[in-house]
Amino acid sequence: MLLSKPAFAQTLPSNLSTVNVNELSDDQIRQIMQQAQTNNLTDAQLLQALQARGLSSEQSRLLQNRINTIKKANGPANNTKQQDTQQYQSQTRRLNYNPDTLIDTQRTQKIVTMFQPKIFGSDMFKNSNLKFEPNLKIATPVNYIVGPEDQLNISVYGNSLVNWKLDVSPEGNINIPGVGMLNVAGKTIEQATASIKSKLLANNYAIGRGTNLQVSLGNIRSIKVILVGEVFKPGTYTLPSLATAFNALSSAGGPNDVGSYRKIEIIRNNRIIRTLDIYDFLVKGSQKDNISLQDQDVIRVPAYQIRVNLKGEVKTPALFEVLPGETLQDVIRFSGGFSDQAYTARIKVTQVSDQQRRITDVFENDYKNYIPLRGDKYVVDRILDRYTNRVTILGAVFRPGEFELQNGLTISQLIKNAGGLKEDAFTGRGSIIRLNTDNSKQQISFNVNDVLSNASADVRLQREDSVTISSKFDLHNQYKITIKGEVRKPGDFNYADSMKVADLIIKAGGFAEGASAKRIEVSRRVFDADPRSLNSKVAQVYSVDVSADLKSEDTNFSLQPYDIISVYSLPGYETQKTVKVEGEVIYPGYYTIQKKNEKISDIIARAGGLTQSADVEGGSLKRDNAAVLGVDKTKIDTVALKKERTDRLKRLQLTYKDSTTTDTTQLRNNYVGIDMKKILQKPGTNEDLILENGDVLRVPKQQQTVRVNGEVLYPSAVVYSKGKSFSAFVLNAGGFSPTALKSGAYVVYPNGTVKGTRKFLFFNSHPTIKPGSEIYVPKKPAKKGNTTQEILAFTTGLASLGAIILGILNLTK
Repeated sequence: MLLSKPAFAQTLPSNLSTVNVNELSDDQIRQIMQQAQTNNLTDAQLLQALQARGLSSEQSRLLQNRINTIKKANGPANNTKQQDTQQYQSQTRRLNYNPDTLIDTQRTQKIVTMFQPKIFGSDMFKNSNLKFEPNLKIATPVNYIVGPEDQLNISVYGNSLVNWKLDVSPEGNINIPGVGMLNVAGKTIEQATASIKSKLLANNYAIGRGTNLQVSLGNIRSIKVILVGEVFKPGTYTLPSLATAFNALSSAGGPNDVGSYRKIEIIRNNRIIRTLDIYDFLVKGSQKDNISLQDQDVIRVPAYQIRVNLKGEVKTPALFEVLPGETLQDVIRFSGGFSDQAYTARIKVTQVSDQQRRITDVFENDYKNYIPLRGDKYVVDRILDRYTNRVTILGAVFRPGEFELQNGLTISQLIKNAGGLKEDAFTGRGSIIRLNTDNSKQQISFNVNDVLSNASADVRLQREDSVTISSKFDLHNQYKITIKGEVRKPGDFNYADSMKVADLIIKAGGFAEGASAKRIEVSRRVFDADPRSLNSKVAQVYSVDVSADLKSEDTNFSLQPYDIISVYSLPGYETQKTVKVEGEVIYPGYYTIQKKNEKISDIIARAGGLTQSADVEGGSLKRDNAAVLGVDKTKIDTVALKKERTDRLKRLQLTYKDSTTTDTTQLRNNYVGIDMKKILQKPGTNEDLILENGDVLRVPKQQQTVRVNGEVLYPSAVVYSKGKSFSAFVLNAGGFSPTALKSGAYVVYPNGTVKGTRKFLFFNSHPTIKPGSEIYVPKKPAKKGNTTQEILAFTTGLASLGAIILGILNLTK
């Protein structure tokens, strides 16, 4: 248990001015990237925060290059999460300024620490998974020293049966019932057992003749241990009496930034009884000096004497403490050895001289002799990304890739090593990309056939040569053919030699219902059109017949790349077309159109006529977009129709974006204004429209209200009264609003027709109102303030006009 916890916080590094990004390993860069991604930081935010901590612009540029290189090596799949994060940030609500301090202090602390070399062993006391708590359930160690507040369990068994639980008094005594006092303080469990046995024998307990004695530790006392020196939380700690030095150090947070990990002193009775080297545990797993503590022990952590920095391609880059007699080879051993990419022939050393630094190289043979000095920095470079004997072959070979540059290797031998040419290889020309002495590139072309058949034409390869043999398919666009019209799956298909029209129709899922197998049209590209002639052909068109079962056709006609095949429907083929009649008719429902010229009056008659409550003047016709355009929607591209409908709705939404009745307008956008009363009175006239597929005829009940919407004070439905004026209905809705455009008001009648307000002299002439109508008052357009140029032009015009008038007046005098 912790008796006191002095407040102490580790100061995070804040100055990155001395950081050299080239000395960071790829693993460290990946950790920085991962930490930035965890904190939802973009690359720009990361660099901004690091520059605020002192990272130079040049080092920021190098860091960005290293990050880009690792991203490119990882491939796009591994970067998806970061891209999603950045896309999420771009789409979500954010501040309109850059909170530099917020980003720097709250989200980049861990990233900043990654740029500072860590102290080897510091993670040992920060790792929550590594516990140094003593195990209180183990058997009592025979060398355990008994002291006050301990409890001894004494068990006598055999011919006699006795169990005592005796507490050790502050004076170090236990009181054995019927035997007396016995001092056990300062004795080991083994010595205490012997003393208890002697005491019992002296009091006529027959120990040893069928009776045995066992002494164990019951409740464990606590001890106080003092930790001083360079630890994160120095102070006095209360620990179990089974605690070791590691338990105490862990409670105090371990050595701080300047504390020694290798000369930790354990002091008992003013005498150093053991010096603890944590490296023995970290490197070897040895706990030989991790001794058990006693009450009032002192653990002192002195400051380190020599600490060196090992960076680069080692398995554990860190700051290492070095003791007298140790060499650079020992430091490399502490780090776990070189990484797989390390250049081990020499290590760069930056040394501290009297007033400045100096650089020297330590060669591999001297690692075991070089004595590390105070402030040494060692950098282990990685091997060069360069090959001494590599050639590459790409393209139409069976095994493209990198190969060994053997002595005297030629192109033909490299092709053989790559498994030979593929069947689609273009053998007329190949190329070699070769490095010049200055690392610039040159291209060397060769004839593939000549190289394979004539040894004199073969080319000897050099280091880093890259040979490319193209495929025939790489030299032209992918061959496609297109089929449209009455097939089940129209679209583009891959071309194959000798393909027939019937073959393509089968690929397209066969004929659609109503398709004609006769007169299938094939259009073909032309390459000899005369650009100087107006009637020059731009396509060659052929007519092909196939059997309806696709078993036979003209075998002499084959398709060519980019042909377009059109399959037409049978003449006279028609699908059923229906209209819907709803509202006040005797038999509302769906009706199939029987003939092409069937009209509104015909369908009303088939529906049994109107009911007595029908509002004949309010009868309406709703028509589909395709029918409005005069196209049979069963014979048009449904995708194009949906797109046209979507575009039209968008235009309507833009047009009426300030309207409170946008939905009403959209519902009426396909209504055709009809006068059903005249149609039924005089059937067959021009007003009696021919019906189209999907039409909806609606005959409403007689209505008694008028809706008033738009720029009025209280949009509502008003009871209809014959003879009531337009303005009166508006007044019943509260009157015009201040932003109302009175001259633009219009009326939508129940049958779908619309009438607007007309201008007569200075007065507005509003349309008449009928039951079931809707009055709509639009909004005035927003006024745009005059710019300085407009005001200047206006005043200049007035001045010019004034000058002209004055000139005329002078002439008349």
